[in-house]
Amino acid sequence: MSNIRITKQFTFETGHALYGYDGKCKNVHGHSYKLSVTVIGKPITDNTNVKYGMVIDFGDLKKIVKSEIVDVFDHATVFNKNTPHVELAKELSDRGHNVLLVDYQPTSEMMVIDFAQKIKQYLPTHITLHSLRLQETESSFAEWYASDNL
Repeated sequence: MSNIRITKQFTFETGHALYGYDGKCKNVHGHSYKLSVTVIGKPITDNTNVKYGMVIDFGDLKKIVKSEIVDVFDHATVFNKNTPHVELAKELSDRGHNVLLVDYQPTSEMMVIDFAQKIKQYLPTHITLHSLRLQETESSFAEWYASDNL
């Protein structure tokens, strides 16, 4: 049976700031992110299985990505916890804002690495994460490919 890639797309709104950056993105701002998650595997050949013919049920993939990424990052503001932004984060959090502190600069590049690690650990053993594409703006995105990270 052939390996097949399937992709599910997600959207979420997230704010961030890039501490120490020399451009406008040093300011707190937000994006309407689009995340494409592609997995690879062989379709189930057991015709008694309710998932017969599927690599993975799109609904099962959605549950993983929604719980690990979308529900966590949607309408949150992300800061690198190793910068003075922690003071701003504490102030926002104290005022009831959803703030995430991460151990990396919250660029699309670093976020997509984080997302890949989170998603991989919840996939069934017969499914492999093939790639992620995190689109930050209409014309800018970061991509992660398993084949580039062996």
